[in-house]
Amino acid sequence: MTFVQFIDCKTGNVDQLDRLMDDWVEATQGKRTATHSMVGRDRSDSTHVVEIVEFPSYEEAMKNSQLPETNRIFQELVAACDEAPTFTDLDVVRDDQLNKLVVSRFFEEVVNAGDPDAADALCTDDYREHDPTLSSYDLDLAQAKRENAEIMGAFNPTVTVESMIAEGELVACRMTYRGRHTGTYQGLEPTGQDVSGTMHATFHCRGGKIAESWWNWDDLGLLRQLGALEI
Repeated sequence: MTFVQFIDCKTGNVDQLDRLMDDWVEATQGKRTATHSMVGRDRSDSTHVVEIVEFPSYEEAMKNSQLPETNRIFQELVAACDEAPTFTDLDVVRDDQLNKLVVSRFFEEVVNAGDPDAADALCTDDYREHDPTLSSYDLDLAQAKRENAEIMGAFNPTVTVESMIAEGELVACRMTYRGRHTGTYQGLEPTGQDVSGTMHATFHCRGGKIAESWWNWDDLGLLRQLGALEI
């Protein structure tokens, strides 16, 4: 279970806290178990600073706290604060990365369900799609739907998202796909050939919808499976 620690500090020397954080990051390289650290300053009180540190689990957090480098930096942190820092320890019971949810729905409702029109509710009106295998590297939603409908009709693919990483408005996905060539694709008549391959895509989300996407997939490998290439 993911574990998060909130460290509340009161200090008139925020720059010193920044330097201590940089020192800790450098000193614990290759040793620390923390995966994410964020520092925020209270807009209504510039001396109130909160550091948020994320760990894979409580047990990993305890390993991190036992590092001599962590203890040294903590002592310097206490000295830099106007009063003793306070700690809040949280077991994360729910973690909704909302941009991941809309991207997951795109694969489930548009691709795997074979329904290009489902993209209307998931994408912005000014959506742009970038895919070197399509007629242009910059397509609007309507054209992207038409061209992707042809691909889905040719292979009835099922896409499995192997991993998904979100940062800010961007979501990056690593995927595999399987399908069968039952419809015309790039002028190739149906062969009945089972096909599979790998894909990567990055999505830019805005306002809870997908505003832009960039796709890379092994089209050359697909053509080889269809017998269109001898190499």
